[in-house]
Amino acid sequence: MKEEIFERYIQAGKVASTILRKGADLIRPDGSLAQTATEVEQMVIDAGLGVAFPVNISLNESAAHDTPSPEDDRTFKAGDMVKLDLGVHLDGYIADTALTVDLGDQNLLVDASIAARDAAIARVKPGVTIGELGTAVAAEIGSRGYRPIANLTGHGLDQFRLHMGPNVPNVGGIGGAVLEEGMAIAIEPFATTGTGYVSDQKRVEIFSQMAWKPVRMPTSRKILKEIEPLNGLPFARRHLKTPKPDLSLLRLVREGVLHAYPVLSDVPGSYVSQAEHTMIVTSDGCVVTTA
Repeated sequence: MKEEIFERYIQAGKVASTILRKGADLIRPDGSLAQTATEVEQMVIDAGLGVAFPVNISLNESAAHDTPSPEDDRTFKAGDMVKLDLGVHLDGYIADTALTVDLGDQNLLVDASIAARDAAIARVKPGVTIGELGTAVAAEIGSRGYRPIANLTGHGLDQFRLHMGPNVPNVGGIGGAVLEEGMAIAIEPFATTGTGYVSDQKRVEIFSQMAWKPVRMPTSRKILKEIEPLNGLPFARRHLKTPKPDLSLLRLVREGVLHAYPVLSDVPGSYVSQAEHTMIVTSDGCVVTTA
């Protein structure tokens, strides 16, 4: 990895880490999800960096991909388990980091995902397989009586590419992709009291452009023009200034121009925790950019 690229990852990570902690302080009973998301994203902009994806605020059994809608009036409640997932980029080089705020009394579940993340990070170095990382994650979560979420993974990162190989599993395995010096990866274990699997929900607030081709509807063209500066990074429905975008968003998804990210949830009544860091693999280990 070139030194100037490495430095961009480091700077993005420092900003993301600081803002994530400040964002966590905003999460309290009766606080507004919409206001929290707006304030966190504004901190990124005020720092002179870009928002790599809409800040995710996922509650209780929901693990990922929830972000406030334009008309969202939800508030945090006592007993909620809140995942705050933040992405920051500098010239497209991304820091992806997350934590869990427990507004109840389930500290052990929060600790399970943190311990799993840290155990996997301790094993990162060139030549290690992603199966070894997944085994470390599953062992830490299982030893505390919870389940890792099997169909969510960590992931590789590249310029303006939020999710790419290698996928870093949260369950044990043998072999798989081998870590190499210079890789940028995000490790993000999810621990759950539920089944260990998430499924798509009806709620969809996040999209990204996956194809570049002509479209006919004026509103669709306005949306694509509006998101052009994102270079394919995800955006939220609440970010759009285009009036009445919903039908055009659905059409663009059907036409394969946009990808939709439904909220991902375990079974109702369960709780999910998350912990995430971004790192760069070095010759003898890794540098955690979001530490």
